This record gives sequence, structure tokens and C-alpha cells, in this order.
Amino acid sequence: MSDHPHEEREPAAVLKPQDANRLRALTPARVALGRTGVSLPTRARLDFDLCHAMARDAVHARLETAALAKTLRNLTGLEVLCLHSGAPDRATYLQRPDLGRKLDEPSEKLLAQSAAEGPFDLALIVADGLSALAVERHAPPMLEAFLPLFAGWRLAPLSVAEQGRVAIGDQIGVALGAQISVIFIGERPGLSSPDSLGVYITWEPRPGRTDAERNCISNIRAEGLSYAQATAQLSAILGLARRLRLTGVTLKLQAHSLQEG
Repeated sequence: MSDHPHEEREPAAVLKPQDANRLRALTPARVALGRTGVSLPTRARLDFDLCHAMARDAVHARLETAALAKTLRNLTGLEVLCLHSGAPDRATYLQRPDLGRKLDEPSEKLLAQSAAEGPFDLALIVADGLSALAVERHAPPMLEAFLPLFAGWRLAPLSVAEQGRVAIGDQIGVALGAQISVIFIGERPGLSSPDSLGVYITWEPRPGRTDAERNCISNIRAEGLSYAQATAQLSAILGLARRLRLTGVTLKLQAHSLQEG
């Protein structure tokens, strides 16, 4: 505040319409919305309400597991295991993150039967996370682009985990005897991104792994990272992880050192 309450202030700068249009073209963020009196214009307010509703719907929507499993089976030719976390329903999943990090008992038994075919180089997991929409929309084309690059790898059965968090991939990976786990999961929706897919890569997955021991590729969607870009990043990380036998922060540091050397 000014030390002189009666001192005149300079009027705030007004953004010209052409400058506002150029600014809005650079970002999906809500900038230069304008105003009507002291309020937002009706169009901007309605757009905000719509995006907020879409984000809420994405969080609460249930994954159509059977339909997705059929699509992935036909697309990849892999055996598909339909698994479920310890969270029995969506409401519990949102309130109890810990239950989303571990499998329920029937899923553990199903994995034990499939583990007899191992060990495997790679375990691929698809989980709804916080956006089933992202998984249903982007996981199939991502796997379609990704799998041809790894024809020489021994792949575990593909797992589809309902009500799953990132760490559920650790339990699945170790149960299948996989050297590396890759989980494709719906990310927390933003107001402009209800369908953002994330990919987490973990070397020697096992319960207790921390996020610092994983590598993440984020924002895979039409308005973000393309399938080709994400596949290239995933391929590079997996190749380096196999070479250095690790993932996470340490992998990034060693990769940086190799580039400098």
C-alpha cells in the first residue's frame, strides 16, 4: 500500500485485443479472459464450469475393464490379465490411496498362476489411476506404437488393473518376475486436460520402491506429448535402464554424465 493514501495512482495498463489474442494462442492456460464490470465475461465463466465438470467426471468415471482388455488383446496379441486393487469401489479408491497401491486377493492368485511362465524382461500394466478416460483413449494407441520396438524382449502377460495407483505396478512386476515394469496410468485431470496419460518405468519393481526410483513420461494426449514422442522417450529410457540396471533420479544423473563424457 502507498504511504500516501490520497496519492493518485496510474491507471492499470489495458491489454489490446490483438495482444490478448496472440497471448491466448501460445497457451491453453486461462489468460487475458477480459471482464464485465468486476466479473468474468459469461463465455469465460461457462467455459471454466464446463472444464471443471469434465475434470470431475474423469476422476469419478469407472474404467470399462472388460472392453479395454478385449481391445488390448486384439491389438497386441498378448494374454491380458484383468486385475483389481484392494479398493472395492471408486469412492473408496479416492479416499484410501493406500488400497490402490496393492492388489486384492483374487488378483494375487491370478498373478501367481501366470508367474510360472516367467521370468520376463518387461511387465506392461495399464491402470485407470485418476482418469479412466485417459487410459481408454490413449493406452491402446500407445501400446500399438510401442510394442513393435521390443520384439526381442520377453514380455509378461499384459495387466489391466482397476482402481490402481502407480505403485500397484511394483507388486505386479515382482509377482511376474519382471526385470522392468511399465505402467500406463491416467493422471490427475487439470482444467484443460481431463485425459492426460502418464507412463512410469521402474527397474526391478518390488513393493517399497519410491517415486525417486522411477522415471515418468507425462502429459500424453492430443494437446500434449504425441504418441511418437512418448514412444521415443520410453524406448530411450528402457534401453538405458537395461544397460545401467537402474531407473529414477540416478538414471538421469548417470545419463547426463554419459552425455558430458
